[in-house]
Amino acid sequence: MTAIPLQNYTLVITGAPYSSQAPQTALSFARAALTAGHTLDRVFLYGDGVHLASALCAPPSDETHWPSEWARFLKDNAIPGFACIASALRRGLVDSAEQKRYELPANNLLKPFIIAGLGEWVEGTMASSRVLYFHAGG
Repeated sequence: MTAIPLQNYTLVITGAPYSSQAPQTALSFARAALTAGHTLDRVFLYGDGVHLASALCAPPSDETHWPSEWARFLKDNAIPGFACIASALRRGLVDSAEQKRYELPANNLLKPFIIAGLGEWVEGTMASSRVLYFHAGG
């Protein structure tokens, strides 16, 4: 039996929590990949996936808090998580720098997520042996 070579993954999540299974499926995959000895280079949120980086998400207490689950996973495993700046701004997700730039009353980016440009996605595709996309479906 031939051993499966270890991979280094970049995950791209485009589906929003609570309206798609993309974040949940991606997190299940990420946990299984690390358990199997693979590595994750980064997680990149794009489109509605940026809602996963909102500090203002407040699901009912009997539902999983997917933004918190992802934030904890990224922190615990020292994996960078990026939210596309264009997608984030369109959806009202800002960090302190964007808050100042646009003179907004508050910021709402959940740590450890970072707002970044598509260059982070490009770097991930170059640095990883595999890039996996988790879409909203439909």
